[in-house]
Amino acid sequence: MRHTELLLTILVLMFTRTSETCTSRFNITAVRGEPFYLRYCSSGSERKDETVAIRWYKGSGPHARTELRSSSSPRISLRDYVLEFWPVELEDSGSYFFQMGNDTHEWKLNVIGKSKHSCFAEKQLISKTVEVQKSLHINCKHPYYEELAHRISLYKNCEKMENNKNPVLQKNAEFEDQGYYTCVFFVPYNGNLFNVTKTFNVTVVGDRSKIIPVLLGPKVNHVKVELGKDVELNCSALANEKDAVYWNVWEENGKEPNVHEENITRTRTPDGKLYASRILRIENINEKNLNFSYNCAVASEGGTDTISFVLVKKEDMVDIPGYVFTRGMIVAVLISVVVVCLVVIGVIYRVDLALFYRHFMRKDETLTDGKTYDAFVSYLKECGPENGEEHTFAVEILPRVLEKHFGYKLCIFERDVVPGGAIVDEIHSLIEKSRRLIIVLSKSYMSNEVSF
Repeated sequence: MRHTELLLTILVLMFTRTSETCTSRFNITAVRGEPFYLRYCSSGSERKDETVAIRWYKGSGPHARTELRSSSSPRISLRDYVLEFWPVELEDSGSYFFQMGNDTHEWKLNVIGKSKHSCFAEKQLISKTVEVQKSLHINCKHPYYEELAHRISLYKNCEKMENNKNPVLQKNAEFEDQGYYTCVFFVPYNGNLFNVTKTFNVTVVGDRSKIIPVLLGPKVNHVKVELGKDVELNCSALANEKDAVYWNVWEENGKEPNVHEENITRTRTPDGKLYASRILRIENINEKNLNFSYNCAVASEGGTDTISFVLVKKEDMVDIPGYVFTRGMIVAVLISVVVVCLVVIGVIYRVDLALFYRHFMRKDETLTDGKTYDAFVSYLKECGPENGEEHTFAVEILPRVLEKHFGYKLCIFERDVVPGGAIVDEIHSLIEKSRRLIIVLSKSYMSNEVSF
């Protein structure tokens, strides 16, 4: 019976060991300069055929592969289902394939470097969060290299802590225990000594079961009351189990006889939050109770929070009369309508307003800009029957309206230019001397050579 139990135990350990050292993830990250391995493990349903050749490949292109052999590099070791790097380097990044018969498995390897002056890679950390005064346990275990290592050391923030084999850190966490803990496995291979690291980023936090208490509602509450009536003031807080909630209702000459503080009640919600409340009951309210600050406080080890309640008579509360509010709304609407109307008028009559402003202020910026004409009129000057209308508009209507009525000075080529000069140069010079350019567009204008 004992032999059977021993055999079963050995089989379980062998299966556990094998499953732990298998590389099942597709994306793998390795640290430059450290030993690294890829191991293929077949599923229980697959039958292993010893006669089938095992091959390892590295992807060398979109669809190309290069077979790996132990002779390919002194850093590579092939042992059936295991591909080892002694050590792995940046150029080893890429895709790797294991092939056994028709069975193929692929991994994507990314090799990263360590930070300068650091004993670990910041992108290869195991995060560990521990509450203060709770158990902090760090055990340097490695499923593959632990048995190959002849020495294991533990470092904190890259400073050696102890020199025992298979070191274990076990203690109640303190805030100063926060930091980076690195397990270094010293592994010999072919006469060289390599380091395999495993780093824990330990964060120590406060007791999560305790919160900073906070009272619910505004800091100052004005409560409207009537003389001779009763009132209940409810003080509620989000608090811890042992936090105290109390009322400060004492005056210089003692506590008012009509003021009573009831016992605290605690209620826990389904999500685990604890609410504590305490009611202050004031009976037969009198003048002494008015305008007095009744303070409620919640206190714990994490701090104290306070809110105030002030009783005021209902008639003392200043409300805006209804007629005042109505008149104010009417005035606001009228002002809005006037503003909108002024904006619309300004947009429609913006030219007339600009001319009026210029005339009123006696300012004319055209006197100092060095221009001779207000506008140059460009039009088709050939007086054919098909374009007579636009010629009349440019030569007769525009001058009559803009020059005689508004006082602008136009430059019309056939009227203001002496024949004999270079036409193109003359037109260019006249445009430069004009503040604006008026173009009388038509189909004939666009199709004629004069459009230049």
